[in-house]
Amino acid sequence: MLRTRWFVVFSLVSSIALAGCSGPFPPCTPGKVEASDAAAPAPEAATGQQASIAVRAQRHMIVAANPLAAEAGREILRQGGSAVDAAIATALVLNLVEPQSSGLGGGGFMLAFDAQHNKLQAFEGRETAPASAKPDRFLGADGKPLEFEDAQASGLSVGVPGILAMYELAHRQFGKLPWAALFAPAIHLAEAGFAISPRLAQLLADDEYLPHSPTAAAYFYQADGRPKPVGSILRNPEFAQTLKTIAAQGTAPFYRGPIAADIASSVSEAWRHPIEMTAGDLAAYRAHAPDALCRPYRDWKVCSVPPPSSGGVALLQILTMLEPYRLGAPGTGNVESLHLVTQAEALAYADRALYLGDPDFVPVPTAGLLDTKYLAKRGDQISDACSMGKALPGTPPTQQAFAVPPTQYEPAGTTQISIVDDAGNAVSLTATIESAFGSKIMVHGFLLNNELTDFASIPEVDGRPVANRVQPGKRPRSSITPVMVFDREGRLVLVTGSPGGSAIIGYVTKALIAMLDGDLDPASAAALPNFVNRNGATELEAGTALSSIAPVLAERGHDVRFTDLTSGLNSIRVTAEGLVGGGDPRRESAVLGD
Repeated sequence: MLRTRWFVVFSLVSSIALAGCSGPFPPCTPGKVEASDAAAPAPEAATGQQASIAVRAQRHMIVAANPLAAEAGREILRQGGSAVDAAIATALVLNLVEPQSSGLGGGGFMLAFDAQHNKLQAFEGRETAPASAKPDRFLGADGKPLEFEDAQASGLSVGVPGILAMYELAHRQFGKLPWAALFAPAIHLAEAGFAISPRLAQLLADDEYLPHSPTAAAYFYQADGRPKPVGSILRNPEFAQTLKTIAAQGTAPFYRGPIAADIASSVSEAWRHPIEMTAGDLAAYRAHAPDALCRPYRDWKVCSVPPPSSGGVALLQILTMLEPYRLGAPGTGNVESLHLVTQAEALAYADRALYLGDPDFVPVPTAGLLDTKYLAKRGDQISDACSMGKALPGTPPTQQAFAVPPTQYEPAGTTQISIVDDAGNAVSLTATIESAFGSKIMVHGFLLNNELTDFASIPEVDGRPVANRVQPGKRPRSSITPVMVFDREGRLVLVTGSPGGSAIIGYVTKALIAMLDGDLDPASAAALPNFVNRNGATELEAGTALSSIAPVLAERGHDVRFTDLTSGLNSIRVTAEGLVGGGDPRRESAVLGD
């Protein structure tokens, strides 16, 4: 069992002095420092940073990835709507103004807190594989995995959308305003138009496949093929009509009516890699309301969502392994914290790769992975001084033998909404269409996801099945990690989450430790340079002050890689003095409150 270590903020000099070895571990083997792999497929790319400051409010607050969307959510709150009402209205506007990240064609996970009844509820709207999906879906004729971009921009990658069913389920339980009222802001913007933001314009310019999509090119690009520039007014009357239909009739047209039929045919007749999806696939879809996943961490209770997202399990593993240490905000002035966090991350990501998947299809050992004794043994592998290199998965109680698939790219086209309403109810919603602009297939004014590329492309290794292999009706493993934190008396103290593909787990870990252990405000925590260890290299955010500590980490045995790590951390702290919110400077986040 690890003894408690007490670390303070170390200077760079003292960190170098500590780069040797302590305890029963062998001396450090120096690592290397390298730039990012330029050939790797781009996630939802970095587009610069904006200023981010903490915002304070008394009654209610919303933090979202675009000012127009945040304003829509605030207006719902001003009308007396609940946090869930505001989250749905905000997300529908994001479908318009941030179409690269989320929308009706995708899925998501949500935590909703009912303050009056002190009840926390998780909601899951993860996409599912259609009945036509087979384990070899992403293998080419030669038996090798397709290149990621080849699979992404195609019918192969599209899962049955789940986000709308999740919204309906959450609204039935926690909504206050009429369903139709939540659609009004997005309908107005779709008809009146909105200006293309700098981030959207840059992502349109960077996208290789979207200009060639017959269903999307005319909306996003000019007749000569150039992207519509910043400030151009986009109108989407087709999406407005879709929203009017759903506002009036509920989700039935989407899952069992004409919209369902058109979604299915757009996949079956896709411009690249068409493959069967049927109206029956959409009719069979069901959203779920599982119990939230919670564990104590120091003086708090940290809660997230259970599988098929791996985010909650991995985050709680990391925090539990780090609890014997006193951590400050990790960064250039605190190499100790950064080192320790990356080591716990490597162990959690190793378990994630082997065990996490859809619990309806594979026996995910969630309880075993969060077992206190198991995590104490896992944490014993962490050296204060040296990187462990690549971690091996553990053997938790009740585990079943699966194979670890080769590491594959996991993209980052996602958005985060954090809300606290007048009654103290709260929502942490992470919505996604997977990669930027999803599958590049547009139907009824919205883009369809490429979520099925979250499955392992190789179904088995050495005759053993991979837990996250493709199967019909199965939900691909996610990394989404919406979080709420409560104090010892059960009072809500923090709402957070982030986009970012498989790096979401690292981003949320960084922010939580910065706010809980380092006592930073949400804006300062989000602005800290990002880092993550997905059980490989220690990845540091390019173009930040972390470059100064790369040699120190390499001396400790870390293989260091600089890369874009484009989080979208949107957080609200609940204090005795009121609400304090902060958005991520890497995106176009807005914090609004009254």
